[in-house]
Amino acid sequence: MQLTDRKTRYGTISRFLHWGMATMFAFMFVTVAARETLPRGNGVRDFLWGLHADIGITLFLLVFLRGAWGLFNLSKRPEHTGSMGKMASLGHAALYGLMIAVPGSKILAAAGSDRGFSYFGLELFAGRDAEIGWMQAIDDTHGNLAWLLAYLIIGHIVMAVGWHHIVLGDNTLSRMIGKRRTDNHGYALQAPAGSVEAASTPAE
Repeated sequence: MQLTDRKTRYGTISRFLHWGMATMFAFMFVTVAARETLPRGNGVRDFLWGLHADIGITLFLLVFLRGAWGLFNLSKRPEHTGSMGKMASLGHAALYGLMIAVPGSKILAAAGSDRGFSYFGLELFAGRDAEIGWMQAIDDTHGNLAWLLAYLIIGHIVMAVGWHHIVLGDNTLSRMIGKRRTDNHGYALQAPAGSVEAASTPAE
C-alpha cells in the first residue's frame, strides 16, 4: 500500500479522498432530487434532506484536507502535460473553487439568518434577532453554483471515462483507480500522443 502519490498513479490517501468525496457528492444530489420530487412530510424526503447540510459541511472540510494533501504531494503526483493537460488543470481548479464556493455560500448565508445553523447537532451559529440582508442575498447563489458544479462533475466524468478511457485508451482513469494497464511483459502501456499519461515503466 502506497500512501503518497507517485508519478505513475495516485496513492491510497488521494484515491480514498477522491472516491469518498465523489460518493458524498452523489448523495448530495440524491437529497436534492428527493426534495424536489417527493411531497412534504414524506419520511424518505425528510430523512435525506435532513442530512443535506451536514454532508455539505463535511465536504467543505474535506476539500481543504484534500487540497492540503495535494499540495504536499505536488511534486510526486502524475503530471498534466500538453494542451489536454492544461485543460485538465483548469477544470480541476474550477472544481475546487466551486467545491468551496457552494457550501461556503450557504454557510455564510446561515451565519446571517434568524434560524441558526448546526452541524450534526452542534450549533455553529445561533439565530439572529434580525437577518443580515447581504448575507441572505448570497444564499440565492447557492443553488445556481451547485448546478454549475454538477455540470462540471458530469464533464469530468465524461472526459475521464469517455475520452481518456474509451476513446484514447490511456491510463488516466487507472491512475485514480489504483491499477495500470500493462502489456504481457508487465510494462505500463504507452499512452497515445496528446494524452496526459506518459508512463512506460515496469508495473509496480
